[in-house]
Order: sequence, then C-alpha cells, then structure tokens
Amino acid sequence: MLQRYVGLAAAAVVFASVVTCASAQEAERKGIPAPPGHVFKTIISGYEFRSKETRALQDDDLENPGFLAVERAADVWKKAEGSEGKSCMSCHGEAETSMKGVGAAMPKWDDKLKKPVNLEQRINICRTEHMKAEPWKFKSQELTDMTTFVRYQSHGMPVTVKADGPMSPWFERGKQIYYTRFGQLDLACASCHERNNGKFMRADFLSQGQTNGFPTYRLRDQRLVPLHERFEGCMFDVRAEPFKPLSDEFLALELYVAWRGIGLPVETPSVRN
Repeated sequence: MLQRYVGLAAAAVVFASVVTCASAQEAERKGIPAPPGHVFKTIISGYEFRSKETRALQDDDLENPGFLAVERAADVWKKAEGSEGKSCMSCHGEAETSMKGVGAAMPKWDDKLKKPVNLEQRINICRTEHMKAEPWKFKSQELTDMTTFVRYQSHGMPVTVKADGPMSPWFERGKQIYYTRFGQLDLACASCHERNNGKFMRADFLSQGQTNGFPTYRLRDQRLVPLHERFEGCMFDVRAEPFKPLSDEFLALELYVAWRGIGLPVETPSVRN
C-alpha cells in the first residue's frame, strides 16, 4: 500500500512538472498580432515550440545542418544544364538580389497555367522551359536544395502570400481540406494545430503548424524535409491515404496554411524535431 502511495505521489510530481514546464514555455512564446478575421489572435512560429537547444541550432548558421543544402545549391545555381546551355544565374543573375522576397510570396498565381504554382514547381518550370533540362523529382536532393536556397534569400522577410483574386477558389479549397477529418483516426489538420496547439502529444508540443520554415531540417529524419512531404506524413499519421505531393490538393492546402502564417518571418532552413 505504501509503495502505491509513493508511486502516485511520484506521478503527481512528474505531472506537475510537465504542466509547469508547458506553462512556462507558453509564457515565453513570442508571436505577431494576427490581422482581422484571422483564426488566431497571435500567430506563432513553430520555432517558439521547440527546445532552447533546437532553437540555438537553427540560429547558428555554422551549426545549422540545413545550410549544407544552401551551399550545395549555390554552386548548382551557377552550373549550366540542359540543351540551352543555361544556368539559373544566366537568367536571374545573383540570387541574393533577384530571388529576394520570392520565397516569401509562394505559392503564386501563374497566368499561363491558370493556377497557382509553388517554389518546387516554379524551379522545374524554369528548368524545362528555359534551360531545356530535365525536371528534378520531388524529394530529390537537388530540388529540395534549390528550394531551400531560393527561399533562404527571403530569410527574415514576412510571409506575403496572396489569397484573393484568382487565388480565392484555391484558398477556399485548401481551407476545406484543412478542416476535413481524414483517416482511421478521424482527425483534421485543425484538430492538432488549431484546437490543441501548445499541448503535449507523445512528449512533444503541438505547434500552430506554420510553414514559414520549410523546407525544414528534421532532427528525426536527419535531412531537409519539403512541405508536401510533411503534409503527406501527417496524413499517414492519421492513417489516411495521402494526396500526392505537388497535387492540386496539397497546393491548395499549402496556400491556405501559408496564409495562416502571414507576416511571420521566413526561417528557411529551420530546424525542427
């Protein structure tokens, strides 16, 4: 009987420490005021939900493992490929100037395709149409590296995605997907990232699910993970059949989730668990 009381007391101490820790971290989280009509009062980056060690790793450009991709892509930016004998630099010049702000505004409407395109798609359009080079496959190191490199040129700039005009139907479609329950677990994106952000799940904090740091270096995977792979992983986690990466469904979802983080600084390459 005594052992039982000791066990219960110990459990109570652990629970109390967890609650205290959660409350302390929540008090420390910094965000930005949300615009009128937003789902949140304060928009908070996933950075604020990570441990101080993980945040320190992201903040140190020399230690952040995501910067290896930035360095690799900086070389590829200057490399001529395809039958046109062009490189990215042939058309765009120095990325630090020409790509500044580009990643902060994606996905963006494409008049020719009559649909929004995200950064991975835009990179491959440039390769196939202007360089006459083979497109890179989704999740390939080359495409993820270049996506990271281009988005890094907007590092620190606010997310400025547009969701009006011809983007409106795509925005509404993404919103519908965000609130739709999927899979055997019958969960929606909103179930975790809107209703339960800041709470524990498997000894980790649920964030608001912001996308301002993607592609993000995931410590669990030991590599950079593009956004649509993360979407895919979330759907697998709820035991649902995921949409295909770069599909219209995930593109619409990317647009809607980017809007939910409007004004947050681009953190690419971020570091997450």
